[in-house]
Amino acid sequence: MTRMPTFYIPHGGGPCFFMDWPYPSPNPWTSLADWLTRLPSTVPQPPRAVLVISGHWESDPIAVNVQQQPPLLYDYYGFPEHTYRLQYPAPGDPKLAADIRGLLVDAGIPSTTDAKRGLDHGVFVPFLLVYPNADMPVVQMSLKQGLDPAAHLKLGAALAPLRDQGVLIVGSGMSFHNLRVRSMENELIPGSQLFDDWLGQTVCQPDIQARNAGLANWAQAPAARYAHPREEHLMPLLVAAGAAGNDVGVRTFNDVMMGWRISGFRFGQARTD
Repeated sequence: MTRMPTFYIPHGGGPCFFMDWPYPSPNPWTSLADWLTRLPSTVPQPPRAVLVISGHWESDPIAVNVQQQPPLLYDYYGFPEHTYRLQYPAPGDPKLAADIRGLLVDAGIPSTTDAKRGLDHGVFVPFLLVYPNADMPVVQMSLKQGLDPAAHLKLGAALAPLRDQGVLIVGSGMSFHNLRVRSMENELIPGSQLFDDWLGQTVCQPDIQARNAGLANWAQAPAARYAHPREEHLMPLLVAAGAAGNDVGVRTFNDVMMGWRISGFRFGQARTD
C-alpha cells in the first residue's frame, strides 16, 4: 500500500486566484496557482479523500465536519461580487470523519462534530485549483483554540495512520501572514525573508526531533511575530509536520506575493509496502 505524503499549502489571499489584481505583470499569485494546480501530479496515487486543516477555523474542543455535502463559507470581505458566487460542491466523508475522531480518542485528544459549518476559503479557494472537478471527498477539521504549538504537533501525530489508508492530509495557511504590511509593487519585504529562511531550514532539516522542537518554539525565530502577529496560519504546518512522522520536509513552493516571501512544503515520498 502506498503511503500518502502530507502538505502545507499557502492558500493565498481571499479568492485571489479568481479575480483581477492591480499588479504589474506578471500577477504574483500566478505561480502559486500553477503550483496548486500541479499538486495532484506529485501525489503517488489518487487519494480516497482529503483531510484539510485550515487556518480559518478554531474550536475547543477540536471540531470535525461530518456533513455529507458541506456548503461553503465565504469568510472574506470586500472582494468582487462574483467571488461570492464561487461553487465547490465536493462531497464530505462522514465515515472518514468518524475515523478521525476515533484516532483522536486513542490519542487522548477531545473532539466534537460539526454538521453546520461550511468549508471556508482556506479550503475551497485552493482546492478549486487542486481538484477542480470537486469530485474528491473533503473533510475539514479545526485547529484547537489557544493555538498551542505542541498540541498541534500532537494532533498531527494522532492523524498519521490515515496516510496508510489513502487519506491526503493538508494543512492550509500562509507561511507569512502579517496583513498590515504589503507591497503593491511586489517588492520583497525583508522581514518575510528572515522568517522564511528560518522556516525552510527548520522544516527541511533531517533531524526530526530538532525539526519538531524548532517548530514548537517557532515564536523564538527571527522576525517570528512580525511574520505571524497571530499564529493561526502557521499552525496547519505543525499538524502536517506532526502527521509526517519521520518523513523529512521538502520546500516545494517559494515565491514573493504582495512582497511576502511565501513557502509551501511536502513531507514524505511515495512508499510501497
